[in-house]
Formats: sequence, structure tokens, C-alpha cells
Amino acid sequence: MSAGERAMADADTRLLPVRNPRTGATDFSLAVEPAAAVAAKAAALRAAQPAWEALGLEGRIAVMRRWLGEVAKRANAIAEADAVDTGGCHTSYLQGFITMGNIGGWIEDAAAALDRAQFAGPSKAMPSVDVRTQLVAYPLVGVISPWNAPMMLALLDAVPALFAGSAVLLKPSEITPRFIAPLFESVRAVPELAAVFDHAMGDGETGQAVIAEADLICFTGSVPTGRKIAIACAERLIPVFLELGGKDPAIVTASADIERAATAVLRGAVHATGQVCFSIERVYVHESIHDAFVARLVEKAAEVRVNSDDPRAGHLHPFTFAPQAAIVEAHIADAVAKGANVLTGGTVETIDGGLYMRPTVLTGVTHDMAIMREETFGPIAPVMSFVSIDEAVALANDTDFGLTASVIAGDAEEALAIAERVNAGSVFVQDTFLTFAKNRTVGTNSFGFSGLGGSRTGPESILRFVRRKALLVQHGEPADILNDHHLGKPGAH
Repeated sequence: MSAGERAMADADTRLLPVRNPRTGATDFSLAVEPAAAVAAKAAALRAAQPAWEALGLEGRIAVMRRWLGEVAKRANAIAEADAVDTGGCHTSYLQGFITMGNIGGWIEDAAAALDRAQFAGPSKAMPSVDVRTQLVAYPLVGVISPWNAPMMLALLDAVPALFAGSAVLLKPSEITPRFIAPLFESVRAVPELAAVFDHAMGDGETGQAVIAEADLICFTGSVPTGRKIAIACAERLIPVFLELGGKDPAIVTASADIERAATAVLRGAVHATGQVCFSIERVYVHESIHDAFVARLVEKAAEVRVNSDDPRAGHLHPFTFAPQAAIVEAHIADAVAKGANVLTGGTVETIDGGLYMRPTVLTGVTHDMAIMREETFGPIAPVMSFVSIDEAVALANDTDFGLTASVIAGDAEEALAIAERVNAGSVFVQDTFLTFAKNRTVGTNSFGFSGLGGSRTGPESILRFVRRKALLVQHGEPADILNDHHLGKPGAH
């Protein structure tokens, strides 16, 4: 390309402004990669993938072990970049550790998970035929990740796909792109990995280009965008795995310890400013303890402070995505207009350019309100009373979503009996926010609009990225079409 052609290409580059959540200022810009650039990256990844798969799992583990070391060297830089992206979420400062745990966990778990999917032995239907399986990786996995917990959710899919033998093309959210620089600095330090792991920067058009090139898509985000991605993947007849919204309920029974319940519900509702897909967004409390629970919840909420003075201190960071603050305000306004009461919080505060909301407790809410039906994604805890367990379960299940739920009762046995009746992929008993406990333990499926496809947690989640072939060997005589009329009759051989 000549200097003139490069200048023209540079002039055609579309730049996206990126807002700093703490200051409100645009202090970063993102060059949108056109479809042709995405296609070129996809082609390079696809060309390198066969050699990556041919390394075998042991060979890939050796490479990933080296990557783990490179991530460890940059753990602080990764954390700082993620924190700038999110506005200083407490979890951001743990991203180096979380990423190391993700990679290290798959170093330990991948072999056993893949072995469990294998078979070798005689066919039960035709004993003269031996059957052996072969796991074949999808060549190119596209990962489209969200703006909340940007690095963690990007790698939750990308890392097991790499262990499985796939190449990965990651499209991060244009809202939170800063973590890409330190992450891929660690990737480039391991050439074998860099050959099969790349990123494409941009907005929705870039995401469309990734879908057009990949053999499988993993997406985390909103239901409306998830629908569009599902349709695009269906048109290409490629697999798609979606983790979408949540409107996660918590049920607190009459026998529950109020202190324990208030502690668990508050954290579940406002951690990370409520910008977590499995945040508590609806609270159902037995009428006999409703008032006492609400009073204690409000007291505890008053002790929570924002981190505007120090991103490493405080409890709540600003809204990562500025328009989300307006959505939360609209849900609160709708609830108040329909009779709800805001007992604490409820307003967006602008502090040094950042948009903050303190923990917000509402009462007098009903299912006629958006705040009890639509994903709010803010630090809110709308509390509604119930009379019977049947009513509580019906309310919890009265939703389009079904990602997680929580049940807090007098003891685990009582809570478990209720949890079994709630429609959600994970139900946390005697606590909230226990999703991390299942990551290396068990896979789950979402209910309703909260997701589609296999689980992204548990050792089995790696199986999303492989196809299982059967190799069948006939040790007997092949069937003869000239002598098969007696097949299936009694006494036939």
C-alpha cells in the first residue's frame, strides 16, 4: 500500500469516542475495524487453527501454562485497565487473579472433561461393530462480550474454547475496550497462542462481521441484541450460545433470620452497582417480617458508600454505561407514578462527572411496574410482601427471565424445598450471589429469555466447542443386500 493509499485508508477510519465512567469525559477513542479487516483476521486465525488443534491437549496446556505466567506478570495492569473501563468496580481489581484462576482451572479440568465425552467399545446394537469417538474443535469461535465485567465475561468463553483446540476472535464491547491492550500484550508474548487468539474492535457492525466469519458464536448481553444474533447465526446454520438478561428474585420466608436475609439481599442487589446479570432485582418477603426486614435493609443500605473519592475504596462505582442510569431512573419513576415508595436512594448523583446511585429500596411495588418485570441493572431492591409460599413461588416465576434466584429461610431444608419450585438455572439457598461457586463444579441452563444453549460454567462447558464424531469399525461380515430379506425375523442371523 502506498503512502497515499494509507492516508486515504486512515481518513476512512471511523473512530468511536469512549467515555470514562468516573469523569464523564471522552478520554479514549476506538478505531472501528471494517468487515474486510475482520475477515482478514478470521482467515489468519483459521489458517493457524489446525496446527493448534494438532498439538493435542497436552501441547495446548503447555502453551496455556506459559500464557498464565505472562498474565501473572501483567495482573496489575490488567486490573487497572478493567477498573478504568468499569469506573472502579471492586471486581475489576481482582481481574488479574480471576483470569489466572480461569486459565489455571482449565489446565486442571480440561483433560477429565474431554475424557468424559469420549467412548471406546463395542456397539450395544451391533456387537460386531466397535465404536470410538473423536472430538473435533470448531475451527473459529467468535466471542462478543458485554460492557459489564468486560474482561471476565470475555474470557469465560474464550479460554475453554482455546483449550478445546479452537481459534478465537474476540469482539469486546465498544463501551469498555481498554482491557484489550494489557490482555493482548500477554497473548503476544506467547507466539503459538497469538496465532490463534485475536480481537476485532468496533461496534455492532464489527460484531456482524465476526458472526459472518465464525463457526460458532458466544454472546453475552441484552435480550434484543441476543435475538438479532440468534437470527443471524440461524441464517448461517452455526451454533450460538447466549447469556442474556435476568430479573432475579429473592424469596425471604417468615422463618428467615432478618439480619442474615438483609445482609445477603443488599449485597445481591447492589454489588457492582447492580450491573450484574444475576443481581437480585425483585425481593419477596413474608408479610409477617416484611416491615422489620425493610427497616433493617434500609439501615444497612445507609452504610454503603460510593467510591467517588477513591476507586479502591467505597462500595459502589459509577454507572459504567451512562444510558443505563437513565433506564434505572425511568423504572423508578414508573414505579413511583404507580404507587411505589422510595425509602432510600433513587436518584442519580453526578459527582466529578461520574453518575452514581446509592442503594435504592422501594416498597409498595407490584408486577404492573417495569421495575418488577424488566431488567433494571442498577442498585435497586424493590420489596413486595407475600402471604403463602405458593404465592411467593408464583410471583418469582411470573417473569420472562430465569437466570438465577435466591431463597432464604429458617434453615436450608425449608429453603431447598422452595428452591426446587423456582424456575431458574441456579437457585442460591440461604444466600445470594453464589454463581462463582459453580464455575468449576457444575453446568446449568437458563430458563425463559435468560439464555440459549449449553452451560458456560462447569467442566462440561468446554464441550460447547467440540463436535463429537463416531468412528465405527465392522469386525464381522458386511450385510449383503442380496441376502437381507430375512433380517429382523425371529431366528434370523
